[in-house]
Amino acid sequence: MTQSTRRTPGQWQAVIDQWQNSGQSAVRFCEEHGVGYASFCNWRKRLADDQVSPAERETSFIDITALPSASKGLAWNIVLSLGNGVELRLSQG
Repeated sequence: MTQSTRRTPGQWQAVIDQWQNSGQSAVRFCEEHGVGYASFCNWRKRLADDQVSPAERETSFIDITALPSASKGLAWNIVLSLGNGVELRLSQG
């Protein structure tokens, strides 16, 4: 049984930087460097989320009631592309 290595956020960032410069897939990099793939993915997401400022997070949401057409009772159509061909369509009017 192998003992898992505890890493600080800074150490995880260094591992992720090393992977980005390696040209390898994440799975292959983790296998070759003895890094748990699930932990790697969790830390990669966590560190990416930490780099987004609170102001940027706030601007990633749109209050559709504030749209000019919503206040005038006009029709609106919004299409959100969620990836993998999935779309969420919202409309009024």
